[in-house]
Amino acid sequence: SAVLGFREHVLYGPGYVDDLLMDTRFRISSRSFYQVNSRQTEKLYGRVLALANLSGRENVLDAYCGVGTIGTLAAKQAAHVTGVEFNADAVKNAVTNARLNGLSNIDFLRGDASRVLAEKRLDADVVFLDPPRAGCERPFLEALCAARPQTVVYVSCCPETQARDVKLLTRRGYTLQSVQ
Repeated sequence: SAVLGFREHVLYGPGYVDDLLMDTRFRISSRSFYQVNSRQTEKLYGRVLALANLSGRENVLDAYCGVGTIGTLAAKQAAHVTGVEFNADAVKNAVTNARLNGLSNIDFLRGDASRVLAEKRLDADVVFLDPPRAGCERPFLEALCAARPQTVVYVSCCPETQARDVKLLTRRGYTLQSVQ
């Protein structure tokens, strides 16, 4: 991110932060996004997982996965999870986080979520979306609709872009069942 600058120099410590969230370890570097309000994040992710209603048989896609928080938590309740993230530092953290938690049913792909979904033709029963403020790119939503996952759980920090994206999803046959 140009906001943070292009050089980094660790003055003290290992150059990362370890956090415990919902009994799960996460390692976060300075160039990766992470929810900083742990108590509220636990409530949010608890609700996200409840909405997904995972049984242990699902293939899950965690789009815009960052350091893999939602996907790592979901991997404990799913058959397999694939996380997709553009930020290379976040992907490295996500891989480390899966290892730290002893998870072998999760992998991470670095790349634009739109291209990865379209090119890899990922077969997902459940999709978690937690995009940046700009929301999902239209090519991603088109590829998502073509893939036809049974459940989409969308987390957003920007109601306007979420509403825009949900409108497209509902026009393509999805039914909005819950907003919180």
